[in-house]
Parts: sequence; structure tokens; C-alpha cells
Amino acid sequence: MPMMRINVGPIHPGTHGVLRMVVDVDGDTIKNVEPHIGFLHRGVEKLCETRMYMQNPSYMEKLDYVSAMSWDELYVAAVEEAMGTPVKERAQWARMALIEFQRIANHLLWIGTLCNDIGQMYTVFMWCFRERAKVLKLLEDVAGQRMFYLNFRLGGLQRALPPDFVDRAYALCDYLGKKVAEYEDVLDANPIFMERLKGIGVLSKKDAINYGVTGPVLRASGVEEDTRKSKPYYFYNKISFSLPVKRNGDSYDRYRVRYEEIFESIRIIRQCLRMMPEGDDVGAPIKLIGSPAKPDTVVVSRELPKGEGLIYMIPDKQKPYRISLRAPGFINMAVLPKIAEGEKFADLFAIFGSLDIIFGETDR
Repeated sequence: MPMMRINVGPIHPGTHGVLRMVVDVDGDTIKNVEPHIGFLHRGVEKLCETRMYMQNPSYMEKLDYVSAMSWDELYVAAVEEAMGTPVKERAQWARMALIEFQRIANHLLWIGTLCNDIGQMYTVFMWCFRERAKVLKLLEDVAGQRMFYLNFRLGGLQRALPPDFVDRAYALCDYLGKKVAEYEDVLDANPIFMERLKGIGVLSKKDAINYGVTGPVLRASGVEEDTRKSKPYYFYNKISFSLPVKRNGDSYDRYRVRYEEIFESIRIIRQCLRMMPEGDDVGAPIKLIGSPAKPDTVVVSRELPKGEGLIYMIPDKQKPYRISLRAPGFINMAVLPKIAEGEKFADLFAIFGSLDIIFGETDR
């Protein structure tokens, strides 16, 4: 049978954004996948160089609209580094708790959409969105907005945590721990779910390192690396949590890493709530910023839900002179042709879905 070339996209429900893939198949076996990106390119880095520092968080949040607060925190942390602005202790604990809730929301949406991609519709998909809605409600009550939060200011938060935040967060952790534990009984006991993911899209440890992937994709291939451990920020070095690491590097292991990370995030949040002191957590009001305390290059990295995010900035008086972003999705997607080769065409969307790609940050 002659080789056939199939055009997938540029709009397809399995692409988690706008993507075109040119797929060469021999029968139903994939011989090559060529991703075509750029449909959501906004030139965000150059935009940020034309705006004052605290006009840019709204651009950052739209890079990954599934975990907007994480990119917001990364950018504000880079500006704080440039300006030499200390972050209040209570605000540091609060930021840790909030971005871990954001990590949970990201992973819940990912598990739900993965199930949808491989035909396991309705039950787990609706469960994930039920739990995620409760997380988003808490974040909305903290920040005042449901999707794009703009919740961080230099040195702290935009506004003080609600008086009942700690009690509600504890209750939500109890609820999430109980409900998410039920997913395993449904998914891991489902032979179709297991067959669609086990041994599919294998990324070896060597290839994971060579391609530079990060986050759950890297840890699923046997590499125990997490910025919260290797380059700890805030108080991550003062709390106890584990890194879920697997060995097979297939689509199932990428699912397991994210699933287990939900429980580790709950564990982190509980410690943050317990150790958070009383006091002020509100940051400085938005105003003109003077000369940076660190006029040279600023490099700040964070463990985002999808992998390591990094900001390279050359600061100037009122705005970044140069800013460059390392988005984990762009790097992680580079392995798609490698891990899809030799698999069946029907498995392409399970493999792609297992990488957790969002094209706001990939295209930029």
C-alpha cells in the first residue's frame, strides 16, 4: 500500500487549541508527524517590552489560560527579582497555596479532556469538571475573577485573603482528596482506558533528557526533576512533598504522574495553611517603578503545571528592555514526532493529549 499523507486540522477537537498536523501513514501506522504551529501567535514578548511592568500580567495569564495564575506569579516574581522587592512572609505561603490549587485545576481539566479524547466520555469528564469548578470558585473568591486572576502585586497579593479562606481551603482539600481517589477505581479498572494508554507513545529517559522536556512528561520517563525541589522558591524547601516518578514513559505513566500530583498538591496546600502566619499579605499598589535594583539580566524559573517555565528579562526603568519566555508546552511538543512514529493513527490523539499542550504559550 502506498504511503498516504493526512492533513489533521488546523481546527480539531483533539488538539487543545489550534494546530495543524501533517501525518504520513503506511496503512494505519504512523511514519511521520509534522506539527505546524503559529495560529495563535500574538508577539507577546515584544508587546511586554512596550508596556510598563505591571501592565504585563494580563498578557502572561493568557499564555496558559488553563493555569493563568501560575504564569502571573512567574512574571511578577521576575519583576520582584529585578526591583529587589521582598515578598511578605504571609504572601509567600498564600502564593504557594494558590498556585498549587491552580495546578490541581490544570490537572483535573487535563484528565477530563484526555478521557474525552480517547472516547471515555461523560463520567470521569463530568467528575473532573465538577471538582475543578469548586477549585475555580475558591480562586474566584480570592481574586475576584474566575479565569484571569491578576492576583499578584509586587511584594504580595492584589487584595487580602478572605477571612474564611483557611477553613474553606481545608474543606476543599478534604473534598478533593475523597473525590479524586474515586477516579482510580473507574479508570485503572477500565480495560479500554488501559489499552489506549499503556505502552503507547513511549518516551525513553534518554530522549526525554535530550529533547529538554520538563514537568510531568519528564518525570513519567524516570527523571526525578522538579524546580520546586532543585531550585526551591518561597518555602518549598521547608515543607514535605514527594515527586511522582514513573519508568515506562508511555501515555499511561504521564497520566499517573499528573493524577498523583493532585494528591501531592493537596499535601502542600495543607502545610501552607498550617504554617501561614497572621499579618498583611497585600502587595504594593500599581504605580511607576523606579530604577531596577538589579540592572543586569534576571532569570526566574518556576515549576508550572505543564513543566518548567522560565523568564529571561533585561530590566529598564519603567518596562522590560528585553523579555524572553521559555514555555514548557513548546519544548514538550517537540517530542511528538518521535513518540508517535510506529504507532497507530487512532492513537495519535491519545499521545498528543498525554503531553498536555496549550497553544497560547506554545505559539505566543
